[in-house]
Amino acid sequence: MAEKTINNPAGLARRLASIIYDLLLLCAVLFAASIPVTMGLGITYGHPLYIGYVIYIYAVIFLYFAWFWVHGGQTPAMKTWNIRLVGTDGSNVDWKQALYRFLGGCISCLLLGMGFLWSLIRKDKASWHDLLSNTQLIRTKI
Repeated sequence: MAEKTINNPAGLARRLASIIYDLLLLCAVLFAASIPVTMGLGITYGHPLYIGYVIYIYAVIFLYFAWFWVHGGQTPAMKTWNIRLVGTDGSNVDWKQALYRFLGGCISCLLLGMGFLWSLIRKDKASWHDLLSNTQLIRTKI
């Protein structure tokens, strides 16, 4: 399995396509997760508990990605785009790696995608969040 991490890294275009697809699915998840908070509790921008709502939304986003990464290494979009997340040694990803990957991905996004673009200059196509979490995205089909 570790051989796949070297021979079959997923490229940036495939990663971005998967991210866009996942974001569409995530919008539906966030919509459903927001209904009880916004409609049920009436928490909106300016409400004293709004910061709690923001933390809740980030937790939902983390759980969406991390659950799939830890349980099989593939979000629904990653399955569609034939990519899988594994440890750099080919092992399954654990919760700690998922957290580091998520936080690294957030930093990459905040810095205008620089962490993703990093993958263009590396032979193994690793992004900042791959390096931070000791993970690798591999192609499942060639």
